[in-house]
Amino acid sequence: MQPSDPRIRALFFAGPDYRGKPTRVFAWLGIPVGEPGRKVPGIILLHGGGGTAFESWVKLWVDRGYAAIAIDTFGNLPVPEDAKPRPRNPDGGPPGGSAAFEQLGDPPHDQWPFHAVSAAILAHSLLRSEPGVDPDRTGVTGISWGGYLTCVMASLDSRLKFAAPVYGCGHYADTTFAGVLLKRPPQESALWYDQWDAANYLPKVRMPMLWCTGTNDRFFWLPAWRDSHRQIPAELRTLALRVGMKHGHPPVGDPPEILAFADSIVRGGDPLPVVQNLAQNGSVVTATYRSGRRIVRAELNFTADNKSPWEKRLWQTAPATVNPDTITAELPPEARVFYLNLIDDRGYIVGTEHCLKSEESSLPPPT
Repeated sequence: MQPSDPRIRALFFAGPDYRGKPTRVFAWLGIPVGEPGRKVPGIILLHGGGGTAFESWVKLWVDRGYAAIAIDTFGNLPVPEDAKPRPRNPDGGPPGGSAAFEQLGDPPHDQWPFHAVSAAILAHSLLRSEPGVDPDRTGVTGISWGGYLTCVMASLDSRLKFAAPVYGCGHYADTTFAGVLLKRPPQESALWYDQWDAANYLPKVRMPMLWCTGTNDRFFWLPAWRDSHRQIPAELRTLALRVGMKHGHPPVGDPPEILAFADSIVRGGDPLPVVQNLAQNGSVVTATYRSGRRIVRAELNFTADNKSPWEKRLWQTAPATVNPDTITAELPPEARVFYLNLIDDRGYIVGTEHCLKSEESSLPPPT
């Protein structure tokens, strides 16, 4: 396989044995051309369902000045990148995504979560070993099923300096996959919830995480997303929740906040605003914030629907007032679920978690 960019190369690396046979994981690895002797930060890119190792995603990050490695975690090959169905890697591991639920009766070391997380950690080791990469400035981002993998990897690989899951999370009982798990034998669904669900690992996270999703994501619903990010220390989590954000691979699955978040941690860039202390007093909603950048506006996002499936609820947006250290908004009487967003002078969105009316947030008080 020939890359379209001379800074990127195709490779295979050894993965865990599958059904007693060796495996090879496909990857695109890109290194930007930099100043001699100056090392660059790195990032691991984990695709979601229907995806693969996208060379275009690697190129995007190489253009940003990052070394990047994208791996195919589903045992496929990216030939061509838009092929459907994707050709199988003859030396690949188990198929991934929803196919993992059909493997729950297999030995754990032959199941997709074991193989995919192992491959991601091995890819991190490979990336860090590159001469032009600073091994102490690496992170990971993943989309959908790759977001799930990002959560688990962030829990297990302490070498990472940041993680940014998009859509994917834990707490699968509040996702579209709960219906699939209900159809599995009880011992198999119990294995997923007790061993493979990211909820089992997230309390171990000790690195900053940026959580990105949309209000109406049809796969990973907001309750699962909130229960997941609440499992890590509040001071380590930043939330970017967009009204109606579509579900997909880049560009939609690569919101601009991820680069700003990464830059702030590994390249000394301006950090995203910090939003805390969401509270409701009667019809007034408030939150505190800190920001080194100018805040250009704030918004109250809310839905009057507390009965429809999360992916079908209609959300509305109203302006909120930006004060020197606080945001305030008047909560409409019909609102049943709400949250606040800040938008800084770069156009980046950061906000609070969503709350049910009169429910207290878990966000910490300002420090």
